[in-house]
Amino acid sequence: MKQSELFTKTLREAPKDEESKNASLLIRGGFIYKVMAGAYAFLPLGLRVFRKLEEIIREEMTSIGAEEILMTSLQPKANWETTGRWLDFDALFKIKSQISEIDYALAPTHEEELTPIAKKHIVSYRDLPKAVFQIQNKFRDEKRAKAGLLRGREFFMKDLYSFHADAADLDRYYDKVSKTYMKIWKRVGLGKITYFTWASGGTFSKYSHEFQTLSESGEDTIYVCEKCRVAVNEEIIAEQRECPICGGREFSKKKSIEVGNIFKLGVKFSKPFELRYKDKSGREIEVQMGCYGIGLNRVMGTIADTSNDEKGLIWPEEVAPYKFHLLEFKKGSAAKIYKRMLEDGLEVLYDDRDVSPGEKLADADLIGIPYRLIVSEKTGKKIELKKRTDKKTTLVNYEYLRKI
Repeated sequence: MKQSELFTKTLREAPKDEESKNASLLIRGGFIYKVMAGAYAFLPLGLRVFRKLEEIIREEMTSIGAEEILMTSLQPKANWETTGRWLDFDALFKIKSQISEIDYALAPTHEEELTPIAKKHIVSYRDLPKAVFQIQNKFRDEKRAKAGLLRGREFFMKDLYSFHADAADLDRYYDKVSKTYMKIWKRVGLGKITYFTWASGGTFSKYSHEFQTLSESGEDTIYVCEKCRVAVNEEIIAEQRECPICGGREFSKKKSIEVGNIFKLGVKFSKPFELRYKDKSGREIEVQMGCYGIGLNRVMGTIADTSNDEKGLIWPEEVAPYKFHLLEFKKGSAAKIYKRMLEDGLEVLYDDRDVSPGEKLADADLIGIPYRLIVSEKTGKKIELKKRTDKKTTLVNYEYLRKI
């Protein structure tokens, strides 16, 4: 991609109407656009990051046997009345048709839609277990949407739902998803600072689990067990003051951002929708369910929040919009290299703009692509290579780029 043709531009200053660090950096870098509080548009660079996050999550979900579906954002009021959440779900967007006066919900989650669908397809023990997931936009009427991509009124979520014959099978799959989530955090560059965190199960079960990423600007507080390196959230520590794993009482208090959560739903939704299966003897038994969420906006915002310096963003390589940022200091001097990189399938953003070297260098740091390449009169037939995280530069031949 030629930077001169890029739809968006960088900003020298942080937007005055943005309080959050993550959104300020992403807006300045030209990754997102703030439409209004709690709603952001993904621009070309931001969409490339989003698509890479999406594909990593998709790969890991299919690796544990989940099938992808896509449900509607518009849901009937009757489904939410069936579960009693039409009145109880505080953040539910409710809309009324101008034509028929019928009420609808804008989906904040999809148990109310998926459980009736599953009822059509799960009738026997032979139909279990099953797992399906989607990556789709959600809507929540948040009272305080001031954390950039971390707390939005419209956002994207990967929600996985599993269906099981009994609690033991649900437990097995729940553990498998938990391990897979940890693989995802590692792939997106958050593995070293993200903790499996014990949380309240609310009306579903005794415990649920969150995945909390350490960040000084995080809205949550967790307590990391010094002995077994898992964490508990504030609610759990207040109730029992000990680690659910080892019983230890030595914790480090940390600020954090929740990037995912998992719940054992049990029969919370199966019961009201009468989702049952027949066992081998013909008895009807309620299906056990689990749900597992990852907020894609939150993950992208968390990466921005935790991977940056005073100059700008520092993207982990697997989710960066491009692998290479090619800068030329003499008009047209890098055109042949750019053409060759495209032919070799190398991801590259080519800064061919007619602006000063200083502006190009500042923008390269702000955008945060992993490898910066410079072509100038000083580099001759070689290319100056610098990692975004390094201070030193190296002169390399073109062939070296293929090995990185």
